[in-house]
Amino acid sequence: MQFTADQHLLKDLNRMAIVRHLGAQPGQSRAAVAEALQLTKSTVSTLVKELIAEGWLLEREVVATGELGRRPTPLFIDPGRLVLLGAEMGVDGVNAVVTSLTGDVLARLRSPLDAARDPQLALVRAAKLLVQLHARLDTPQQQVIGIGIGLPGGVDEATGHLHFAPNLGWRDLPVGQLLTEHLRGTPLQTVPMFVQNEADVAALGELEFGSEGRADPLIYLSLGVGVGAGVIVEDRLLTGARGLAGEVGHMTLALDGPRCSCGRRGCAETLIGLRAMLPAADDAGGLAEVRRRLDAEQLDCRAAVANAGRYLGLLLGNLCAAYDPGRIVLGGPSVELGPPFLQHAFATLEELAGAAGESSPTVTLSRFGADAVPVGAAALARYRLTRPLIAARRLAVAA
Repeated sequence: MQFTADQHLLKDLNRMAIVRHLGAQPGQSRAAVAEALQLTKSTVSTLVKELIAEGWLLEREVVATGELGRRPTPLFIDPGRLVLLGAEMGVDGVNAVVTSLTGDVLARLRSPLDAARDPQLALVRAAKLLVQLHARLDTPQQQVIGIGIGLPGGVDEATGHLHFAPNLGWRDLPVGQLLTEHLRGTPLQTVPMFVQNEADVAALGELEFGSEGRADPLIYLSLGVGVGAGVIVEDRLLTGARGLAGEVGHMTLALDGPRCSCGRRGCAETLIGLRAMLPAADDAGGLAEVRRRLDAEQLDCRAAVANAGRYLGLLLGNLCAAYDPGRIVLGGPSVELGPPFLQHAFATLEELAGAAGESSPTVTLSRFGADAVPVGAAALARYRLTRPLIAARRLAVAA
């Protein structure tokens, strides 16, 4: 029995290695894949045939090489038959998308609500959006193979348990279990589900679907009401002992700073988050209010945004010292503020790097914009499904 189990695992590893390889280097032939992965041509040929039949891969037109004999047939990830669902549980609502295996958004739905008031209502709404997206699939041949959920707080992915989401006010909530119950009796009830922190899933979106090339380590920094980071080292998501790695919004940047929602003072979130850019009476307006004040050239707002930018530069410098990243990706609502915010961050980072005689790391903006978390949640599902050896235990979903 153990021998049979090992054979099945080895086959699954080889299958998904082919999928990941063609995701990173599309258009290769079977022979090129076999050489790259050090597998026999017969093994690759057999597995590719299965993957094409199941909807993972497709063949395209034969490439003319000018040589005699059989020409190699290029292989690609099939963007049409197998799809992924991703949802973001945000402070102001639920965002959900359906994506192809290559990260193209095929449909999206949003449900605005005050999630902090009633987590049960928010989770019911999320389940309904996922079911509605499934109903929008173009053809009966399309199949949802995974669901990802991004949450603004520390998560134990193996159980889908949310430890604490300060900006939602959610604490010790079995999100995965509750969503599974809400999906029971729907077409999605047997689909594997994965739950993780929002910055972590956004980082996976850059890893799985990004076009910038691989960088190691890769850090995704989420900037909005809260501040969080997703860190990927050697193709592995760094989650920490309790799933709390990346909570950089609660790193202390000023000992005598403002009181944070976590109970401490001077956390990065209190100095960089959107609330730091507005008077307390107006912080409910969020990004829209900050932009309105900037457009009105209100000097106090411009100064607050610039100050938040400088603290962002300080946080970036600390992350560089801790991780020596190959690339840092900035995402989240605050990035939309542009130069009034970011130019001060980059200037501070340059100053810190220069003082240490170092060069600044590569810093880019997320290619997915406002969809970074829901697309990243879909990427979480692809990441776990295509890496059998490092996958966290998926949530049990009853038939």
